[in-house]
Amino acid sequence: MSSAPDTPGELDLPGPVDYLVIAFPGSHLTGEGLPLLVDLVDRDIIRILDLTFVRKDEDGTVAAVELADVTGDGLLDLTVFEGASSGLFGEPDLAEAGGLLDPGDSAVVLLYENRWAAPLANALHRAGAHMVASGRVPVQDLLDVLDSLEELDAAS
Repeated sequence: MSSAPDTPGELDLPGPVDYLVIAFPGSHLTGEGLPLLVDLVDRDIIRILDLTFVRKDEDGTVAAVELADVTGDGLLDLTVFEGASSGLFGEPDLAEAGGLLDPGDSAVVLLYENRWAAPLANALHRAGAHMVASGRVPVQDLLDVLDSLEELDAAS
């Protein structure tokens, strides 16, 4: 039985892992955000663990879609993401993501590591700390609170 390493750097914990389901109504993908995603990977801010496209047919059937077949128009180059599907998403995950879609829509289901946070996670681990809660504040909720604060300031 081996013991945990005592020296810094021996145990490299990953950063927090998040997922996104991004819907494309009518399966209309322009590719506008793709260079930004590639840039995050190139700068080692995130690491893509899994990237899968799903489509919901008119009859409600949800299926994973090969990257080359997402649009079929030959204009959107998704080859940079080939091989990013690791199998971490199972059929139940993709079915759940597809359940969020309207018939005829497609989505990208993305699982990624926040690499920027890995050094912090490792430092906290070495100090004996551990995560006890995590969450995300929806942007619209934040904007609503800020608007309310502005209204209060204007009223006073």
